[in-house]
Amino acid sequence: MALLHAASIRPTKIEMLRAWAPTQPWFTGDDEGLEQVGAYRFDDPDGEVGIETFLVRSGEGPVLQIPVTYRGEALAGADEWLITEMEHTVLGHRWVYDACGDPVYAAALATTILGGGSEASVEREADGVRTPVEPSVRVRGSGSSDDVGSVGLVDVRDRDAATLVVTSVAEIEVLRVVGDDSWAMGGETLTGTWDGHDGPALLAVAR
Repeated sequence: MALLHAASIRPTKIEMLRAWAPTQPWFTGDDEGLEQVGAYRFDDPDGEVGIETFLVRSGEGPVLQIPVTYRGEALAGADEWLITEMEHTVLGHRWVYDACGDPVYAAALATTILGGGSEASVEREADGVRTPVEPSVRVRGSGSSDDVGSVGLVDVRDRDAATLVVTSVAEIEVLRVVGDDSWAMGGETLTGTWDGHDGPALLAVAR
């Protein structure tokens, strides 16, 4: 279960994405018009790392997928994946990473895809009271494995409109540009649904 706090964040999430996404090789659209379509979260079993994936669109461009991780301490050896540092009025100073370079995200993604999992449930906490939050994006893995295993270290390679995350249990292709999945490698899949989109969309493939 993911817990959201009633807090102020600087920079805001959309400010962070607008500054970082246009610098990436897979970005397409208008630099000035990036807007959020929806988001979904995964759980970190240790409860230390926040894992959130944004679906965004710039103008009339395609939907883009941007997974990030939030950490209370810098991730050693991951400077190239650092998106920004932010201030959270409840959680304090946070380091925000492109999740494709974070082993905790790779483990959560592999477990969801290969184990047939879904997005994490979300609650919002304010004044000590927790209330459920309806997810704006729902995802589902196609696999049925009972024991995915440990992913270990990750090797990351950009591939035009996707990012390949190589782990010890699977090679996972994370689609950065959502919609044209005709070229995606075969294997178990992660698909998503959200308001305004017809049918499940391919978000990632593991083999």
